[in-house]
Amino acid sequence: MHTNGKVHHSDMPEEREEERLKIGIIGAGSIGSTIARRLSRHGHDVAIANSRGPQTIREAALRTGARAVTAAEAVQGVDVLIVSVPMNRNADIAEYVRSAPAEAVIIDTSNYYPMRDGSVREFEEGVPETVWLSALFGRPVAKAWNAITSQSFDAKASEPGDPLRVAIPVAADRDTDRRLAMRLVEQTGFDAVDAGVLAESWRQQPGAPVYCTDRTRTEMPDWLAAAEKERVPQRRDLAMAVIGDYVRAGGDATDGRFLVAVNRASYS
Repeated sequence: MHTNGKVHHSDMPEEREEERLKIGIIGAGSIGSTIARRLSRHGHDVAIANSRGPQTIREAALRTGARAVTAAEAVQGVDVLIVSVPMNRNADIAEYVRSAPAEAVIIDTSNYYPMRDGSVREFEEGVPETVWLSALFGRPVAKAWNAITSQSFDAKASEPGDPLRVAIPVAADRDTDRRLAMRLVEQTGFDAVDAGVLAESWRQQPGAPVYCTDRTRTEMPDWLAAAEKERVPQRRDLAMAVIGDYVRAGGDATDGRFLVAVNRASYS
């Protein structure tokens, strides 16, 4: 449905690229399921897995053509492998990621939250999350789709050229990986912004000004540059404390507008 030039259907059809990719996704939560739905609608061959088996993957992830498979099957012969699990589950799937084809592009969507994931020394010492993850997997990894709430990702997809189109930062050490990840981000309905190499990817981690704040393509470069590394974890914890207080007072933590507003206030 179109209203005032904006697209409100979360799975609108998009112009297809000529290249049809074989894409595996490990992780069938909100972000992984939406990626599966959007990319399969775009014409790619998408297989999605979770830790509980293909029979437990919700129909919503499959309704545009993605297939439910096991994690071992999700990595077989893929051009792209998207890993969309909580940070503390990445070690559990590392063996699958390592077994993906050597030429496959690996894309990480995860984020570190100490209250959920436990304290990780490397992160506390300032190692960017996807730098650490690349070492864990023994593979080059791109970072994308991590800096948007599941609510905005589900509801705010729009067409290229929309001046209010939400942007998503993409980081990778290899230019070819970053370009491909950016193209896939665009195909899910958002502007992709080149956020540089993984050493700088802390600029899109929880607590950074672009993290889950729904910035546009024109706004994002300045907000990426404005990030202060030593303050990013402090601001992440501040936002989590505000959200925790809100929930304890009876608020709805799934309210996407509230989450974006809190993040903007806490991280800017």
